[in-house]
Amino acid sequence: MKKLSITNDFKSIVLDDIKLIDVRAPIEYEKGAMLNSINLPILSNEERHIIGICYKEKGNEEATKLGYQIVSGKIKENRVTSWVKCFEEDPNTMIYCFRGGSRSTIAQTWIYEATGKDIVKLDGGYKAFRNYLIDSLEPENINSKPLVLTGYTGSGKTKVLNKLKNSIDLEGIAHHRGSTFGHYITPQPTQINFENNLAYSIIKHGDKNYKHIILEDESKNIGKSFIPKNFYNYFQSGDVVFLTATVEERVENILEEYVINGQRDHMKAITERELALETWLNDMIASMERVKGKLGGDRTKVIIEELKLAYNNQIATNSIDRHRNWIELFLTNYYDPMYRHSIEKSNGNVIFKGNSFEVLEFVEELER
Repeated sequence: MKKLSITNDFKSIVLDDIKLIDVRAPIEYEKGAMLNSINLPILSNEERHIIGICYKEKGNEEATKLGYQIVSGKIKENRVTSWVKCFEEDPNTMIYCFRGGSRSTIAQTWIYEATGKDIVKLDGGYKAFRNYLIDSLEPENINSKPLVLTGYTGSGKTKVLNKLKNSIDLEGIAHHRGSTFGHYITPQPTQINFENNLAYSIIKHGDKNYKHIILEDESKNIGKSFIPKNFYNYFQSGDVVFLTATVEERVENILEEYVINGQRDHMKAITERELALETWLNDMIASMERVKGKLGGDRTKVIIEELKLAYNNQIATNSIDRHRNWIELFLTNYYDPMYRHSIEKSNGNVIFKGNSFEVLEFVEELER
């Protein structure tokens, strides 16, 4: 049989958004996988476990024999069919297992035997690709100069970032808004997937040869996602651009993001409207309770009461207007004092201060 293709050109896989077949067991895939990958395992979790026991007791040869016995007949046919279908939908699709060893080699061979077509296998598999991605997050491998976008909560930093071609949206990658109410109803990625997806964004950014990479000022973690230490130190060393906004503008931004969009997210996940809105309310109250220590018991109670009044008014009148009351209270009593304290401690070099239009203009000019 002809020698089948392998590649370790991981950069091209990232830049070209190559679709990948991950033949590892579901339990491995769930811990972490590559962007644009689909899990079509050669062994189920149970089959992998059984073969693993055989490997420990009788060695590799017997374990391999057992593997061929288990994945045979109709089972083998169904798995090959799923791989072939994926490959036919996109002939550029590639395949990998953990180390680029027996599992992906067998799958690659079976696809060739079934179709006569050569699907490319990743040399070194998931492990080698993962190491490449992690290396790409090291400061010495990033050519752009970091620029940190900061500003009070609700000033619209994410909106500005999304209008800048040379930005990286860390909160978008973490699937979290990076605040007390930052979680979505759908879960965040695993830590491994957060790092992998961040690396994809950094590699694509680097290919554009931008002078700067602009990121929002974040703490070391965004929800449950932790920013790799060296990458965090790298972007925190950058000059600072301060986005200004009035309290009224900030209240409107929070209303849109956490009330309108927040309720919409809940209604997408929970089809019954009343239950979705009630779940949203309970999530908001739980978030407020978590910061009671910093906010103070009395103030927390007042703000929660305002939230409940706004919610009840919304249910009765279908108007969200009253939500502005608790939003402003929360901004001025919790976020603003906390942010002022953070600014006092910060050593960041602020090179520009302005509203969203002025910041966009400044950063775009800086890039020219």
